[in-house]
Amino acid sequence: MKLVQTAIPDVVVIEPAVFADSRGWFMESFNEQRFHAELAKLGLPVPRAFVQDNHSFSHKGVLRGLHYQLPPHPQGKLVRVVRGAALDVAVDIRKGSPTLGQWVAVELTATNQRMLWIPEGFAHGFMTLEDNTEFLYKTTDYYAKDCERCIAWNDETLAIAWSGAIEKIISEKDAQGLPFNAADLF
Repeated sequence: MKLVQTAIPDVVVIEPAVFADSRGWFMESFNEQRFHAELAKLGLPVPRAFVQDNHSFSHKGVLRGLHYQLPPHPQGKLVRVVRGAALDVAVDIRKGSPTLGQWVAVELTATNQRMLWIPEGFAHGFMTLEDNTEFLYKTTDYYAKDCERCIAWNDETLAIAWSGAIEKIISEKDAQGLPFNAADLF
């Protein structure tokens, strides 16, 4: 497992070791001990234990987000695509952070097998780039409706570079996301 820091150093891309031969391939998709050791090597904190796994299936162009939960139920997320492809985005919403309001985007695909670690204090969203995309994520806290918030995916202040060539499919709830400047920050 190799961890690569993004332009926002707390958000890291995880490149798992994949062992392939004539039969196919094998990879360890999660190992807590190795994950924690690699975070420590980068000087990053160890997250709380993962308590919930989520799995979504989406058609091409589905855009989900930008979602987050406020304390007392903030969620760190370890995300990956097991079928298809998605553009995954993390937005820093931590008050006082030197990267507040900045975002990073990483393409996650079934082929590249990358994962993304998004710690607590970030809004998260993704847009599927292929039909039949399956997205998995582990969270460090349970879903709590009263703590859930949503920032507008198309906020002009953030100016996220979603793939413009793909027609976007947005839920009614996500279409009502708040502007970044009006959102409750972490």
